[in-house]
Amino acid sequence: MTAMNDNNEIISSRFIAAPVEKVFGAFSDSGKLEKWWGPDAFTNTVTEFDFKVGGIWKITMHGPDGKDYPNVSRFTDIVENGRIVYDHIEPVHAFTMTMTFVEKDGGCLLTWVMRFVTPGEAERLGHFISAANQQNFGRLEAVIQNQP
Repeated sequence: MTAMNDNNEIISSRFIAAPVEKVFGAFSDSGKLEKWWGPDAFTNTVTEFDFKVGGIWKITMHGPDGKDYPNVSRFTDIVENGRIVYDHIEPVHAFTMTMTFVEKDGGCLLTWVMRFVTPGEAERLGHFISAANQQNFGRLEAVIQNQP
């Protein structure tokens, strides 16, 4: 499910039939993250992943069109198996992502709240990001199902 509100946010969530620890671990382990991050048909190269508050995350997303999309983020809050917050600082779209991991019915309710810095960004990008986030969740589920 994805929704937009009037606070320049895009909110996406999905129930994942796996323990919270496994879902959180698929993000906190850069090797696993590299396999599922981004929309369908994208691949990734993680060049820096300092998973701590203040740490930098650099990832280049390789699109199916052959274009590279470098991204730089800084972690601002991490609560193991509970929450990850980062500021996407460059390029293109400036936003803060808050990911929450909530144990529910033997699985994990994963929610992403993207709060954009520039007014109107959520509305302008909402359709694309809504679809991309749902694809991202699907890819995450596939990686989790294939890990021991």
